[in-house]
Amino acid sequence: MPISEALSQQAEAVRSFNRFYTRQIGVLDEGLLASQFSLTQARVLFELGTRKTITAKEIGDLLGLDAGYLSRMVQNFMSEGLVTRQPSKEDGRQWLLSLTPEGRKAFRELDRASHKLTASHLSRLSEPGRHRLLTSMQEVQRLLSPAKETAEITVRTHRMGDIGWAIERHGQLYADEFNLNSEFEALVTTLFAQFATKHDPAKERMWVAEVDGERVGCVFVVRNADDPNIAQLRCLIVDPKARGLGIGKRLVDECLAFAKSAGYPKIMLWTNDLLVSARRIYQGAGFSLESEKRHHSFGHDLVGQVWSRELT
Repeated sequence: MPISEALSQQAEAVRSFNRFYTRQIGVLDEGLLASQFSLTQARVLFELGTRKTITAKEIGDLLGLDAGYLSRMVQNFMSEGLVTRQPSKEDGRQWLLSLTPEGRKAFRELDRASHKLTASHLSRLSEPGRHRLLTSMQEVQRLLSPAKETAEITVRTHRMGDIGWAIERHGQLYADEFNLNSEFEALVTTLFAQFATKHDPAKERMWVAEVDGERVGCVFVVRNADDPNIAQLRCLIVDPKARGLGIGKRLVDECLAFAKSAGYPKIMLWTNDLLVSARRIYQGAGFSLESEKRHHSFGHDLVGQVWSRELT
């Protein structure tokens, strides 16, 4: 398959990150974490150390290791007194591997050293910085993992506990991704509190998206404060771990269908210029930019935007 210039540059960026990170965790050293073990040997010890027994085939499948290479490694571990084996009762062709007391000692030392090194790296960051790093790492893991074909995505109206969850996720995610301060969380709390205590179910509604029963997104529609004949879409959010599944579009589609059925001739929303991904969803749903205004809020100089679309 031909590689485009853009893809080639992106591949180089990933390789650059890989080189940076391997230096950070010391996998290029002769012995991982100042031990006698290579990275691959340490990974095999980890699989053995976190299970009571496991077959060589299972380890090979988990780590993608050549059977002959793994067999030689296991033989070396056995000769060093780190690993023992016994025939499998279920399959006589397979051997169940486990660590000896000496092997468990080696595993614990590696595990402690790895934990200490990782904690040392994290200690250089502020608490918000750590949270951003972990969130980003989870997103990388999600994007590079095989697609989960059986994931069940549902969009439902809100129920008890959803509003508290929505406030917390808005506050945390906007702090992590855009460094917005507590003023933003205060605003979101006010908006959700007003919806919870005063909304008219015939004209105002909230939806929550779930993946396999876990909340991952939300949005709600209310009457516009300046013109109650206009619907207003508010507080659209999709958790990073669920992005790329079309959830934002589904939530906005629910808003449009409800607003139209409730008799609104028009729907609008207010957002900020830094919310690029959300803006793409609004544009894809037929919203057009009405106006822009600069303001200083949530600790930043921002450009507020009003978007709208007709429903008739």
